[in-house]
Amino acid sequence: MTNKNIKQKETKRKILKRKRPWYEYLWIWSIVYFALGFFNILFAWLGMIDFILPLIFAVAGGNKWFCNHMCGRGQLFWVLGRNLKCSRGKSAPKWMASKWFRYGFLAFFMTMFGSMVFQTYQVFAGAGSLGKAIKLFWTFKVPWKWAYTNSVFPDWVAQFGFGFYSLMLTSTLIGLIVMALYKERTWCTFCPMGTMTQGICKLKNKE
Repeated sequence: MTNKNIKQKETKRKILKRKRPWYEYLWIWSIVYFALGFFNILFAWLGMIDFILPLIFAVAGGNKWFCNHMCGRGQLFWVLGRNLKCSRGKSAPKWMASKWFRYGFLAFFMTMFGSMVFQTYQVFAGAGSLGKAIKLFWTFKVPWKWAYTNSVFPDWVAQFGFGFYSLMLTSTLIGLIVMALYKERTWCTFCPMGTMTQGICKLKNKE
């Protein structure tokens, strides 16, 4: 065995022995989140952590540290795509990373989020009834009655849960599709949260 091969083996051994920081295991949180929401839709509110924290990091630090290190969904795509070989590893079409597509998708996503909030308000105001279903790809209604019966919380809390869980599940399914077709974290190139934090960072760096 040559000295070069010995050094390569030693390097690999050191990498394997390196203690990985806790946030590199947050892909497990993504699985736990969807499992909890499957059985009780009120747990969908926990997804707001992934909605708020990236914005805090971007506003306070002017960086995308959360997206690059703590995004459990992005990590999940990497684990499935790279480690479990579920990705073709092909480059995505250039238009997916284009400015018009990223901001267009962000506008669409926020419109759907606004619609969800409005439905929640209708239930809160008594103008609408609780819909025990999730909507996949903003189109297909899937009954989800087992995930909520009665609780100490008013119906609008559950309505927000159903709506937010729908958004989270739909975006994850889109991410899984593009992961399988292209590179592992293709979703990250047009992720609405990533687009928002990138815009915030650009504004912060101009100051």
